Amino acid sequence: MLKNKEVARDSYQMNYQATAGSCDMDMNACNCMPPCPPPCECMCQPICECPQNQVCHRVINYNVPHIMPYHTTVVNHHVYNHTYTPVYSYSEVDEVENVYSNRCCR
Repeated sequence: MLKNKEVARDSYQMNYQATAGSCDMDMNACNCMPPCPPPCECMCQPICECPQNQVCHRVINYNVPHIMPYHTTVVNHHVYNHTYTPVYSYSEVDEVENVYSNRCCR
């Protein structure tokens, strides 16, 4: 925050209205340094002072909308449970054998 420096001139009150100063009646001039006695009405030129700075702080609020896109990925896990069922089979083989006994004829 800025702050003006305080200087000695800040403690004086400035008045731009007619001020009474000590008058030199012979030369018809004004001397505005010490105050005049009441019957003397002299006008001094106004003194232009340095400008005073005032700081006014303002707060300005802004609404800033944000768009937050969301993406969802579904992961499907396919689990195959293998079971084994035995199937029994069998086979038969027939063997044939010819046996001839003694033959006498031919």
